[in-house]
Amino acid sequence: MSLDHAILGFLSYHPYSGYDLKKVFDVSVRHFWSADQSQIYRTLNRLTEQGLAKMEVVRQDNRPDRKVYHITAAGRDELTQWLTGIPQMDEPRSASLVQVFFLGQLSDEEALEKFEGFAGLLRMILSRYDEIPEDINQVYEEVGSARERFFWNLTLENGISSMRANLAWAESVINRLKSGQAPPK
Repeated sequence: MSLDHAILGFLSYHPYSGYDLKKVFDVSVRHFWSADQSQIYRTLNRLTEQGLAKMEVVRQDNRPDRKVYHITAAGRDELTQWLTGIPQMDEPRSASLVQVFFLGQLSDEEALEKFEGFAGLLRMILSRYDEIPEDINQVYEEVGSARERFFWNLTLENGISSMRANLAWAESVINRLKSGQAPPK
């Protein structure tokens, strides 16, 4: 998925400023796709230059003017084409698994510490995922579509399943390390 398409998707629901898009990202898709403010603004500029979005200046009293972005017909066509196209699978990459691959160079105690930290991180992520349905309510209220919410929740379900599977694996490694199943160094 590209940031371009994520932004077009959000703009298909509602016009947003770059600041508001960042807030929407953080409460809706951050569990699988993050974007910082500068990336969002660069992408909005590019989408505008390509004619996929248009920018409207909204005058405000006592504050700087707001730039609000709307999806164009060409942007809707691009989003539909991307949604109906063959999904791109990202190459799996994991810095933590690269560390695991080379953990044989450490003692069992050091490896155990690494896995206990990893398991703790996974538990923290899972607790954060529990907050997402509540956080996403503001976006849901703007969009108001039960169908959209159904598909949004599928992404959360996938994230939770993945994190639970990783946690179960990490806990099984912890148990194996504690029981001395790793060959000696």
